[in-house]
Amino acid sequence: MDHVENGRLSDDEFNEFLSFLKRFCAHDLDQWEAWQTATPSGPVYVNMTRSLSPETDPSAFRSI
Repeated sequence: MDHVENGRLSDDEFNEFLSFLKRFCAHDLDQWEAWQTATPSGPVYVNMTRSLSPETDPSAFRSI
């Protein structure tokens, strides 16, 4: 498969990304991760945690 650094992910790439993310969460995520990455539209912040804050409704999340 060709690897392209720019542009949107193809459907196959997105599915592979989700597969890797699920594997990371199952085997490598301890309590939490907090990431930041630069994008052309400004920084993006990603938080992953094994718990929800009390005021968070779990139905607000899309299941992968």
